[in-house]
Amino acid sequence: MTIIGWVQILLFCVIIIAITPILGAYMTRVFSGERTLLSPILRPIEVAIYKVAGVNEQSEQHAVTYTVGMLLFHVGGFLILYALMRWQQWLPFNPTEQSAVAPDLSFNTSVSFITNTNWQNYGGESTMSYLVQMLGLTHQNYLSAATGIALAMALIRGFARHSVRTVGNFWVDMTRCTLYILIPICMPYALFLVWQGIPQTLGPYVDATTLEGAKQTIAIGPVASQIAIKMLGTNGGGFFNANAAHPFENPTALSNYVQMISIFALGAALTNVFGRMVGNQRQGWAILSVMGVLFITGVSFCYWAEAHGNDALNALGLTGGNMEGKEVRFGIIGSALFAVITTAASCGAVNAMHDSFTALGGMIPLINIQLGEVIVGGVGAGMYGMLLFVIISIFVAGLMVGRTPEYVGKKIEAKEVKMAMLAILILPLMYLGWTAIAMLVPSAVSAMGNPGPHGFTEVLYAYVSQDGNNGSAFAGLSANTLFYNVSGAVAMFVGRFWMIIPTMAIAGSLAAKKTVPASAGTFPTTGGLFVGLVVGVIVIVGGLTFFPALALGPIVEQLSINAGTLFSAN
Repeated sequence: MTIIGWVQILLFCVIIIAITPILGAYMTRVFSGERTLLSPILRPIEVAIYKVAGVNEQSEQHAVTYTVGMLLFHVGGFLILYALMRWQQWLPFNPTEQSAVAPDLSFNTSVSFITNTNWQNYGGESTMSYLVQMLGLTHQNYLSAATGIALAMALIRGFARHSVRTVGNFWVDMTRCTLYILIPICMPYALFLVWQGIPQTLGPYVDATTLEGAKQTIAIGPVASQIAIKMLGTNGGGFFNANAAHPFENPTALSNYVQMISIFALGAALTNVFGRMVGNQRQGWAILSVMGVLFITGVSFCYWAEAHGNDALNALGLTGGNMEGKEVRFGIIGSALFAVITTAASCGAVNAMHDSFTALGGMIPLINIQLGEVIVGGVGAGMYGMLLFVIISIFVAGLMVGRTPEYVGKKIEAKEVKMAMLAILILPLMYLGWTAIAMLVPSAVSAMGNPGPHGFTEVLYAYVSQDGNNGSAFAGLSANTLFYNVSGAVAMFVGRFWMIIPTMAIAGSLAAKKTVPASAGTFPTTGGLFVGLVVGVIVIVGGLTFFPALALGPIVEQLSINAGTLFSAN
């Protein structure tokens, strides 16, 4: 651990705090339909889209209609993406003549990209054509990110409005998010990445001759445009198999740092949007503080674990931290910080192999996802995931003082609490259930790259990542099999949409309620007590849910290392 390492962590936090109100103010104006600096250029395009699509932007939807529209929209996205992969060999922009993707892999990948998970059981440069990468994967990166933000806005309106039956218009929210937020940021962002050294071309792969005289094919393609939205939209899913560790996805220390900032940017800004729309920005800062406490705790522990290294190797005099699976360009701090950010934000992009982290260092990314995608989380999804925990926390506070809990002027009653608990419990039900099943299936067990507790962690991480719509992997698991493709797709679908349905029920219920003025008995929700309560509820609920699984994986692995017991790889 070094001073430079801590400075990088501190600088990252300062930048995120600084840009949060700037982006928050802009996003609030966009979703409120107010004029922005880009309106003279983009407003005519927006109006034309509504006209062609037959959308009345003045007409709002009930929570049920909003949700049904979202689900049907993603059914269409799934079918288009699946067809593109299955027909890939006959479609244009396929310079390497990639063959059709297998049915089970196409099924898994289609579900992965419409759910903002971007889990990849394939190597992008050796499996997907340029057309599929652009029209299929990059396209869905925009739409899945916009969907998460739109759903967060619907829930925020539920808290901000009173005595109404509508929570917005899904088609309008999607259009404005994509047109005014995602595209305007990604265009200059992609150009920055090109400047840093990321290719953006439709030209064929390049053949090169090495110093030894051997021939090597260097994969290139329309990379920068995909990486920009991959990071900003917390999608993950690399153009190349090595993901953000590949020099054509992440060529410099500067690109690495900017990519980390972009992963958190919109998710953090939504906390400010929440504060502005409920009429008290301190509410947004309180939520961001909860996220910050959990993030700083995780990154500090992960950095310490990786800088400390493996005790078994340290005993042999091989000190200096754990550099296994890490890019020398980024070092331990660059890899540890990236790992915590990408799992805290449900992004899934990786610049180091989490499978090679120490037992305790690799446990932190796993915990980040298991907590329910709330430490900033995926764009939008992290915000509504955190608000679910806020509802539970306010309910607990109400029980302590014996009165009906309130939050930002809305009474939190039985329906909201039941829906919040239902949404929270869906995630562990899926990832613990599928992990247990996988441990009983011989073909699933044989796919593990390591024996013992580390192999168990590989499987657990795979389902936690897919169910939590993160997309990162321990990388030791050979998951491109029928069992993992199908079960993983189910986990991704349930983890995304079954959590959304009760969340939208809460949005509709809250929007219909009257605003209750604060009284002397109202629990304050902008101070340290509130922040501590929410952090405590998240940790306690998470601990009771996933500690037994952690005890079988990274915890027992660390205890085995301490006892001098090592497990050889297969």
